[in-house]
Parts: sequence; structure tokens; C-alpha cells
Amino acid sequence: MANQALMANAIRALAMDAVQLANSGHPGAPMGMADMAVALWGDHLKHNPVNPQWFDRDRFVLSNGHASMLIYAVLHLTGYALPVDELKRFRQLHSKTAGHPETGITPGVETTTGPLGQGITNAVGFALAEKLLAAEFNRPDHPIVDHRTYAFLGDGCLMEGISHEAAALAGAWKLGKLIALYDDNGISIDGPVKPWFIDNTAERFKAYGWSVIGPVDGHDVKEVSDAIHQARQQDERPTLIICKTQIGKGSPNRANTAKAHGEPLGTDEIGLTRTALQWPHEPFDLPQAVYKEWDAKAAGAQREGAWNDKFADYARQYPDLAAEFTRRMKGELPKNFHQTAFDTVVTAHTKAETVASRKASQLALEAFTATLPELLGGSADLTGSNLTNTKSTPALRFDATGAVVRTEGNEQLPDGMPGRHINYGVREFGMAAIMNGVALHGGFIPYGGTFLTFSDYSRNAIRMAALMRQRVVHVFTHDSIGLGEDGPTHQSIEHAASLRLIPNLDVWRPADTAETAVAWAVALQNATRPTALLLSRQNLPYAPKKDLADISKGAYVLAEPELKKKLQAVIIATGSEVQLALKAQELLAAKKIAVRVVSMPSTTTFDRQSVAYKKSVLPQGTPRIAVEMGATDGWWKYGVAAVVGIDTYGESAPAGVLFKHFGFTAENVAATVEAALAR
Repeated sequence: MANQALMANAIRALAMDAVQLANSGHPGAPMGMADMAVALWGDHLKHNPVNPQWFDRDRFVLSNGHASMLIYAVLHLTGYALPVDELKRFRQLHSKTAGHPETGITPGVETTTGPLGQGITNAVGFALAEKLLAAEFNRPDHPIVDHRTYAFLGDGCLMEGISHEAAALAGAWKLGKLIALYDDNGISIDGPVKPWFIDNTAERFKAYGWSVIGPVDGHDVKEVSDAIHQARQQDERPTLIICKTQIGKGSPNRANTAKAHGEPLGTDEIGLTRTALQWPHEPFDLPQAVYKEWDAKAAGAQREGAWNDKFADYARQYPDLAAEFTRRMKGELPKNFHQTAFDTVVTAHTKAETVASRKASQLALEAFTATLPELLGGSADLTGSNLTNTKSTPALRFDATGAVVRTEGNEQLPDGMPGRHINYGVREFGMAAIMNGVALHGGFIPYGGTFLTFSDYSRNAIRMAALMRQRVVHVFTHDSIGLGEDGPTHQSIEHAASLRLIPNLDVWRPADTAETAVAWAVALQNATRPTALLLSRQNLPYAPKKDLADISKGAYVLAEPELKKKLQAVIIATGSEVQLALKAQELLAAKKIAVRVVSMPSTTTFDRQSVAYKKSVLPQGTPRIAVEMGATDGWWKYGVAAVVGIDTYGESAPAGVLFKHFGFTAENVAATVEAALAR
């Protein structure tokens, strides 16, 4: 019989000692959730500390990431490669125990949590990915995809609006293998939450279509474990288990107070807590009995071994499916990807169609979604505007029992393929964070669409994707004042510039069908970074090209001057403004001014190129003029003499009227070049 009190108190001791040593952190939540952790990790969680990445493990998400010492303590105790010396380095430079859990840093951490509400939303993405992979790959008597997603969350996660978006979708999708445990301690940084958090959480989640259990005593391990067992019997609905707890459990003077939330307990209070918990051990000194109770290595190896045997049998009976599953879970693209990408770009160049770049995106997607079954699309209630759906991506739907509706008889798809285009509803932030969870789970490359101006809603989840180095593609249409009459609320001004400031995010603003196809090809190959595609509503003429090879470098020489004289200026343009640059080049040629036009669809990609290549595109000593319908600040780093841009909000009027009003005409671009040369 496990000594559950000993197991829980080990978490409490490690949490208060690590926070005290760092003189920074949140001891109260780990101390309060310790018994919940014993119930989940001790009785239910399917994992293997020796191989944290095995495919069919359960996923655990600590959504209230400030309680990071909870997961660090449990990972250490159960046998992950997280020695006690790393706990002593809590919140220190280059340690594996950062202030909030980070994926890719700490073995066993599935997702980076910190911004509250995003963890539970990532968990919805994990659970969705599991459900869709199971529908696609499982066969009778061969459930090779069969795991659950668990999340701990607190009051702060529930206050953040994104939790509403995520929970509503989880209910709509009937994610029966999603189990969330709510640490209902009633305390946040500002004190007891009653004056500002009066939600009836149980009724709220029932309204979403969740099963709700509790409140249960969060300090009664058996009661919590029984609740988890009950939740595991639920196939058709996600489950919320409400656990009533005391923040800072065990601390005589800090329990149930805000002081336990975000500051060390202090030496004196830690001494009193040790006495109250009957914990006589020195800081970070745990008896072997604790490790014996927690050790999950043998059980984990047995569970993984049993799954490996099942998968081997599956592979014998379904070798093609097994190979495809393995490829996708490794995140590798199909062998024919490069040929598909080449053909797609060449076709776009050959047809030279005049279409909006949002339509060019859909044309590219038609080819890529037909070849890559892992592409999982969607839109925040703007499918007809974002054009994110294709013939290969029918709408994702679930029946009354929660089963994935299959696309029987669709000539474009193998019989039985689940839908691959998600109607997220008007939930941009939720969509972005769910896509992060899907990408982190593995097996899919998620992409989702909305208007560029609404990237503000999803910005923090985009930032998290960049921080976590996840392959997620954001399709942002209606990229400028060119959308016209909708007016300044919908017209992007600062958005391209601000997205380019996010480290590790690739931003593309293509000018035509070929550039758009290249942008998609590069995005799909970006295994360690997300991508934002900024696409036009208005039609864009095809820009003739002599060569396609350099588009993928982010900027290239599109048109050299026809005049037989020394180069006098370079016009740099993106997106729809490339056409203005080409027309300005003609006007200047009539005045015997030799100008090169450089199309720069991706500043972020161009910035990673060699110095030699950058100089070949933007020769030193030649004046440069940038043209983009957006904020001008980001262009000065390229040594430009002038920028034809817009640093005010837009107006409501037809696009053509707005272009003239704000100076986006070939004549104004040419005049700007002449003025720069005159200086």
C-alpha cells in the first residue's frame, strides 16, 4: 500500500525548498495540488520516465504553469532525467527547471505553460489530435492510438477568456479522453477571488457539454483517484474534476493566503511547515522510501513494452499504415514532397494567373493537402474568405456518440478518412493555441485562417508557437487597406511589422501565385518554426520571372533595368505593392533612371541569408526605397533612403480610392525614388 502522505509531502518539501533557494517562485499551488498529483501520477498516468516521447503515452499539461515546481518535483521523483541538482537550480540561467515549464528543455514537459489559459487550450489540441489519429489509424483489435490527456488548471486559467473558447470546442468535439482537474483554492495574487470571480464553474462546464465531477476533497488522494477513474469511463464528453484545496497546504501561517501564492515561505515558516508535515529531512534530502514509492520506471517500461508488442503486430498486419503512422509521428514529410512543391510552383509560374494571394494560397493548398494527409486545416468562421478548405479537406464533424464522421464515398479521398478542415467558430485565440497543442502532440501539421487584423487576438499563442519551435501555419488574409470598405478596424497597418518582431516566426507576404506556392512549401519544411502568411483580398497580376530558385530565400531580384547604364536605385516591395514597383520602374526608365525591383516576400527569411547573397540583391552604395502598405519602422534596417508606407489608420472607401489617398500609386513611388536620388 503506497504511503500517499509521504509522496505528497515530498512534493511540498521540494516546492518550498526550491522556491526558497531561488528566492523566487510560487510554492503555494504545488503544495496545494500535491495530493492531486499523487492520485493522477500514482494511480492513472500512462508514461515512461526512461522514454518520455513514446507515442502512446498519456499527455499531462500543467496549465497553471506558475506551479512549475509541482511538475519538476514529480518528474524528478518518478525517474525522469531531472536530477536533484536541477531542482536546486530552479529559475536559474540555463537550468532545466525554468520559472514556468518549457517543452524541449525539461524531459516530460509536453508544452510550455505560463500565459494562463493556454495550457488547457493546448490540452484540447492534444486530445483532438489523439482522437483524429485514432479514427484514422486504429483498426479492430488494434488500438495503437489510445491515450488520454490530463490537465491541472486553476482559477486564473478559468478567468482568461481563452478557456471559454477551448472548453466550448472540447465539448462540441466530444473529447472523451480529456480530463481536467481544477485546483479550486479560491486564492490568487490579489487575495481571495470571491469579489471578482463569481462564476458557477460547474454549471459553466456542463453548459459546454462536459461531464463535471465534484467538488471533491483535493487532499483526499483516494477521492481524487476515484474521480479520475470515473472520468475514464466517460467516452462521449470531456470531464472536469473540481478539487477543493488549500493553497500552501501544510504551512501553518501561509496556507489559504495570497502570501503562499507568489513568494517564498521564508526560513521560519518553512521550519514550522516541516514540523507540521512531520518532515525532519534537510532541504532536497529525500529518504529512499520516497523514491521507492514514486519510482515509475519499471511500470513505464512495462507499459511501453506492451504497446511496442501491439504495434509490432499491427505493423505485420498493416505495414503501410504502420509506416505512415511512424512517419507522421516523427514529423517527417512524405518522400514525394519536394516533387509536389516543385510541380506546384512551376504550375503557378506557367499559368501566371491574376488572382488574389488568398486564392493563390488555396491553389497551393489543393496540391499540398492532396499529398500530405497530415495537413489539418481550419478557419475562425471565415472559410469562404480565408479559402483554407480544399477538395481533400472535408469539414471535420462528430456524430451524437462523439465518433469522427468519416467521408465514405468521397472520390477525392480514401474511404474512411476523417474530415480535415475545422470550423473553429469566432475563436481566433483558441484556434491558435489548439493548433499549438495539435502540433505538439504530433501526427499533424495544423494551419488555420482569419483576417490579418485579428492576429492581435491570437498573438500570444503565435508567440508561444515560436517560443516552442512548432510547425504551425497561420493563414492571414485581407492584409492591407486594399480590402477597402470595411474600414480601419479591419485594415492592417502595424500587423506585418509587429509579427516580424516575434523571434523564430517566419512571415511571408507574397506578390503572386508562384511566391505564394513557395511560401507554403517553405512553411511546410519549417519543422522548427511557425509561419504567418499575409495574403491579399484583391487580385494581383502575375509578376513575370526569369528564375524561381531564389524566391525561397525571402527576397530576390525580380526585374533589372532595361537601360544600358549603371544601376541608380533599388525599389524593395512586398505583396500587392510589387506591381507598383514594376510600374514605377517603367516610369523611371522613361526618364532614363535605371532601377532594380526586388521582391521581398519574407524579410525574416531574407535576414537569415548569407551576407554575400544579401549584397547581391541589395548592392551597397545604391539608394533603396521600400514600398509596403503598412507601418514604415521595420524598413529602415535595410538602409533605405525612403519608405512609401502608412503610419496612420486607414479609411473606409473602395480600394482604388484608398490607394490614391494614401499615395500607393506608381507615380508616387517613382517620385519618391527621384526625390531620394536628388538628395
